[in-house]
Amino acid sequence: MPIPITGIDHAIVGVRKLEAARRQWAKLGFTITPRGRHRGWGTANYCIMFETDYVELLGIVDPAGFTNKLDRFLKIREGLMGLAFSTETAEAVSAALEAASIDYKGPADLSRLLELPEGEVEPAFKLVYLNGATPGVSSFVCQHLTRDLVWRPEWTRHANGVTGIDSMTVVVRNTSSPRAGWRRFLGQEAVTEIGDQEFSAIVGQTELRFLTEAAAEAAWPELRRRKWRPPFLAGMALSVTDPAETVRALEAGGIGYARKDDQTVAVRGSHANGVSLEFCAV
Repeated sequence: MPIPITGIDHAIVGVRKLEAARRQWAKLGFTITPRGRHRGWGTANYCIMFETDYVELLGIVDPAGFTNKLDRFLKIREGLMGLAFSTETAEAVSAALEAASIDYKGPADLSRLLELPEGEVEPAFKLVYLNGATPGVSSFVCQHLTRDLVWRPEWTRHANGVTGIDSMTVVVRNTSSPRAGWRRFLGQEAVTEIGDQEFSAIVGQTELRFLTEAAAEAAWPELRRRKWRPPFLAGMALSVTDPAETVRALEAGGIGYARKDDQTVAVRGSHANGVSLEFCAV
């Protein structure tokens, strides 16, 4: 029985100073949602909504509250700390994981208070936590119960022209063990071996690229200066309508960038809370 996930729901970026991160990602040309605070937890977020997925900037607002290990992560670094898969029904995901003898926890209920100018609203979710089922990546599955509260048309329009997450890069010690785990989770046909230093896993419309340190440093040269130990999520490639539009937005925000080619604009992780970014024409 295949696991009924439909794609990537969102990528999670752990940040030490939430308000500063909001200002920085606005300089990158993104439209930022109002702030949300997780009910019963010590964390809050700002979201960057795209057509079918989004990026979550996640920070701690109450150190005495439950942080779901965000505090441990931030002691080491800022940056991409995990991802959520999308599903239409969390119960079906749990049933499929049970049938496949894959360890999980849930479904669990979660909501957050979203601070709108007209007053607070409370988006709600059902989550299924994946306990080691996705090697190299901390992940869970998310079912939105109130999509209309978070996917508003005005929040999905960005000055930099981004429409969604095209791919994410994961740095691993070796490819053989995680490749086997992802084939078990997604199915054989979703995972493609690319030499002995890379493999690819397709989730919906998004590619997860798994590279050894040597291969990752060749693809993302700035990683050579980082001291992070694999496995870790290094960066994202974001789909854009027009790279020239992206360049205008970055220049307006005072953000340094590099043109890799006519179709791709790169921004160093130092400009995006440790997340290496590429803006790629679709």
